[in-house]
Amino acid sequence: MSNEKLTPRSENYSEWYNQVIQRAEMADYAPVRGCMVVRPYGWALWENIQHALDGMFKETGHVNAAFPLFIPMSFLEKEKEHVEGFSPELAVVTIGGGEKLEEPLVVRPTSETIIGYMYSKWIKSYRDLPLLINQWGNVVRWEMRTRLFLRTLEFYWQEGHTAHVSEQEAIEETLRMLEIYTRFATDYAAVPVIPGRKSSSEKFAGAINSYSIEAMMGDTKALQAGTSHMLGQNFAKAFDIQYLDPNNELQYCWTTSWGVSTRFIGAIIMTHGDDQGLIMPPKLAPIQVVIVPIYKNDEERARVMPVVENIRAELASLRVKVDDRSEVTPGFKFNDWEMRGVPLRLEIGPKDVEKGSVMAARRDIPGREGKSFLPQNDILHAVDELLAQIHDALFERAKTFRDSHIQEVNSYEDLVSAVEKGWAYAWWCGNGECEARVKEDTKATTRCIPMDQPEGSGECVVCGKPAHEKVYFARAY
Repeated sequence: MSNEKLTPRSENYSEWYNQVIQRAEMADYAPVRGCMVVRPYGWALWENIQHALDGMFKETGHVNAAFPLFIPMSFLEKEKEHVEGFSPELAVVTIGGGEKLEEPLVVRPTSETIIGYMYSKWIKSYRDLPLLINQWGNVVRWEMRTRLFLRTLEFYWQEGHTAHVSEQEAIEETLRMLEIYTRFATDYAAVPVIPGRKSSSEKFAGAINSYSIEAMMGDTKALQAGTSHMLGQNFAKAFDIQYLDPNNELQYCWTTSWGVSTRFIGAIIMTHGDDQGLIMPPKLAPIQVVIVPIYKNDEERARVMPVVENIRAELASLRVKVDDRSEVTPGFKFNDWEMRGVPLRLEIGPKDVEKGSVMAARRDIPGREGKSFLPQNDILHAVDELLAQIHDALFERAKTFRDSHIQEVNSYEDLVSAVEKGWAYAWWCGNGECEARVKEDTKATTRCIPMDQPEGSGECVVCGKPAHEKVYFARAY
């Protein structure tokens, strides 16, 4: 790894982002335009995200399955709004085995259609419902402007697809998953998010309502970090997903879909990272603790290493790495692990051996302020406490940054000014023309209509007409 300094975030945020991903060996550019190779360190973070979310899904009764990568073109055409929404982004296979295919196959951009087809075969009675299935996989969307993790032609995600007997049950599922995503972002990633409903123009193609969690990145741009869609009966009618109710009458199911992708890795990088590199949230970090032995000669090494091994054994319940490289200096190691964002570094030298202590350095607090001595006895308890403090500090820092860059506005002039340096929070009448004007004038879009709404009503910040909901406007990735 290069020890060359990163481009400062304040100087060129985009360049900083690309550099930190490659220097920390999270991902690299693939030979195919717009695709990425997720390297082991990046994949380890994704695995930890998967593990956390998968547990939350299973706690709420969801099970995993796998559906095909190829979808018949005719399937997408069954739901008019869906195909119109996705047609510019489709990758289509027309030749297979050296021969032209009778029907083109779409490389899945999302799986509502193929799963809808299968659900129509599997669901016969109200006793088969609810059907709660999740899939971990990859999808392809032919994006024109790409950026590692945030927007690539191929990316990895989970997509949940559920079928229900009633509209109310489907709404409850949609909001349940939104709450799970909110809790995951907060409790695992230390990323403060705002859950809310998307506007009609921003919702998923084919949905009745879309909901999202919106996060503010370190350059104040918004990132849609997860989505949950109430699909109503649109896909059920397109794919004939019906069930016999208790009265033996055929009814159409109500369906939902929801997903979080490797884009969330981008959210973690841009929410927490600094000019020294990544800062990993402790609960998801591929390496939670790195131990750096410090010695000058073989005699000191012989004294230090048994203690290092004892500490490693004590911390066996955590993800720990011992950096015993002899070809680089301790300073190089410190910079290396800071770049990779390891939450906690433990330094153990001859003096620490004598004193029965270790030096702990927090990644979230640079310099001396982030250092403290921990006793070697009961080290696990002390490290667990520090990791919990780091998580809380990262969350509070990100929340303070976000809240200080959200401006409540009452005039259009203030809105235009606010989205130059952050987010604007304002009354909005819900009219698409007002939304389009903001986008045209400022490149900002409605991010979400937050679930937590103030009482009363006001005047639309754009047109002045009566408004009953407040919305966040921001430029976004």
